[in-house]
Amino acid sequence: MRIRVVNPNTTASMTAAIGRAAAAVAGPDTVVEAVHPTMGPASIESHYEEALAVPGLLEQVAVGERDGVDAFVVACFGDPGVDAAREVASGPVVGIAEGAFHAAAVLGRRFGVVTTLARTTGRAWELADRYGCTSLVTEVRACEVPVLRLEDPTSGARDRVVDECRQVVANGADAVVLGCAGMADLCAEVSAEIGAPVVDGVRAATVLAESLVRLGLTTGRLGAFARPPQKAFTGLLASFELSGAGAGAGAGAGAGAGGRPFVGATVGAGA
Repeated sequence: MRIRVVNPNTTASMTAAIGRAAAAVAGPDTVVEAVHPTMGPASIESHYEEALAVPGLLEQVAVGERDGVDAFVVACFGDPGVDAAREVASGPVVGIAEGAFHAAAVLGRRFGVVTTLARTTGRAWELADRYGCTSLVTEVRACEVPVLRLEDPTSGARDRVVDECRQVVANGADAVVLGCAGMADLCAEVSAEIGAPVVDGVRAATVLAESLVRLGLTTGRLGAFARPPQKAFTGLLASFELSGAGAGAGAGAGAGAGGRPFVGATVGAGA
């Protein structure tokens, strides 16, 4: 089995850390491939950056489809582009917020979330609602450390994440979700320090995606996630024009190896 974990930002060091976290929980017969786009923001901390990260994410999904990947994990806690990726990926697509929320929901009565900047807390609440977890979330706290500072050992980021997680538990939560893929390598030590389960979405989403493949399940195609209709794209997005048949169709003239429909032939070339 091959799972491609896509970091939607373009920071290579973060992609490597995400890959290590995912590989640590994958089964012995699962190959985890961590990648990031060839275009897009260095980190994602705003609606603007999230929107501009989606083309690069879809670029990597297109490459994965041509490579025969079995499932995708979107490794940003805002779960950007998950819906779009599901429309074009043959296998399951799991966002890390989605995986983390579902995992935390079975670890106790309620859980809290610790994210990076306060401006991202609203998105966390939106996703909690989407995944049916609003009543389970005690609070969403921000450690006020920018994503790219999480990797800096001099930033004090680790201690601030620990402090916020400890406060979440003190306020009555049974578990804590880390609200950023850049926090993946802090998970075990934070849990040990606060004495409560701490969920990293990268690991949770990887295991969930792997399980869906083993169960032979993927995205339903009869409604909102049917293949998009074929139409012309222009300008900078011309290479994203879908190949082959449109919504609801099977393998068509533009399908890749094994009958996999994919995004236009030039997207992600050389990635």
